[in-house]
Amino acid sequence: MKKAVTLIGDSIRMGYQETVRVQLSAWADVWGPVENGGTSRNVLDHLDEWVISRPPDILHINCGLHDLRRDFGQSVSAIPLRQYEENVRAILRRLKTETQATIIWASTTPVNQDWHHRNKGFDRMEADVAAYNAAARKVAEQWGVPIDDLFAAVQQAGRDSLLRPDGVHFTPDGCDLLGRTVAKFIESACRSA
Repeated sequence: MKKAVTLIGDSIRMGYQETVRVQLSAWADVWGPVENGGTSRNVLDHLDEWVISRPPDILHINCGLHDLRRDFGQSVSAIPLRQYEENVRAILRRLKTETQATIIWASTTPVNQDWHHRNKGFDRMEADVAAYNAAARKVAEQWGVPIDDLFAAVQQAGRDSLLRPDGVHFTPDGCDLLGRTVAKFIESACRSA
């Protein structure tokens, strides 16, 4: 019987999901919501629908890029860092206490803030990606949740060669790299579970 794998995340997840599905097709049914996961608040609001009501064997989850976005000239992110940390804590607490799933947290992928500023109607700052990843890592480690470091995978492979001109989304090669990275991490987590 195939394992049920759920992927929760934003448009980055939507870009790599098909690669994960293909990579794991021999032993897993991969599902993710049609909707973009959006902010940590949105993920928290949809946990019942996306995870609790259809409990997976393995859950790979991320949020962050929508949280750290800033309107031009603003110093405050859409979801301030402290609130993001609290939301991630609430997400992981619910998942750990209300499911039997093997939970994997994925780090937020890098951005090129200069490209993003030129091509999007708002900012995403590289320093914020680092800060939000650090906050999520702290919470994940407190809950004993392994971290799939997608940020490092992209950096090591050459961030700017994998990003589209908008500075946040990925080329087909970037999506493929992320999908293969996710699939490999899920396989490894299954073997050690």
